[in-house]
Amino acid sequence: MNRLIEKTALITGCNRGIGKAMVEKFASEGANVICAIRKENPVFKEETDKWASQYGVNIDFVYFDLTDEESIKATFKDMQKEKRVIDILVNNAGIPAGGFLLMTSLAKVKEVMQVNFFSQILVTQLVAKMMMKQKHGAIVNMSSVTALDNQGGWTAYGSSKAAMISFTRTAARELAAFGIRVNAVAPGLIDTQMGGEMDEKYQAEMLSRSDMGRKGTPEEVANLVCFLASDEASYMTGQLIRIDGGM
Repeated sequence: MNRLIEKTALITGCNRGIGKAMVEKFASEGANVICAIRKENPVFKEETDKWASQYGVNIDFVYFDLTDEESIKATFKDMQKEKRVIDILVNNAGIPAGGFLLMTSLAKVKEVMQVNFFSQILVTQLVAKMMMKQKHGAIVNMSSVTALDNQGGWTAYGSSKAAMISFTRTAARELAAFGIRVNAVAPGLIDTQMGGEMDEKYQAEMLSRSDMGRKGTPEEVANLVCFLASDEASYMTGQLIRIDGGM
């Protein structure tokens, strides 16, 4: 459909699962993609080269560790020197962490918040400065239904994803004047490695609350994110959209 033609999207945490599906979806819609991952992945690079050739776009890489704020800053400093343009940011990177309140160490909470929330703020700040000069941009943040319907056992992860919802709404208000839209997506149980790492009993409980009674696919989430990043969603900002099979 070429909804993203001549756009450049930066997607974090995209060498597997939902992020990987986003890279292919965005490329198929005409976007050039910058894959932000922690380290080189030859197998993923081979796949992205195939997509780049198939869809006639550029797919390249930047590398930084979300636990290392200085590496994030250095990467964006280099991008600014190169006068790179970023039209779309997808804050997809994240780590799972199950555990009840009394069994979750403060160190684990800090680790999860650093990757799932603090680093996302830093990346957004750096990209937003670039977008403000352009007077346009679309940002999509990945939250989770655990931020909304937490049944217990997700002290760190659920809190980090709930923080992303508040952050999304605040950023949307502050950046709208610069032509930048900010929205969030809250997936339910998705058929990914991360989803499969959940306790089987908890997975069954989540499916029992889903009207559709099945796991979602990474491609279904990627389709929604692509819509929010496109001009078809030009009057949408500050929104949280659930994609959970009717939980």
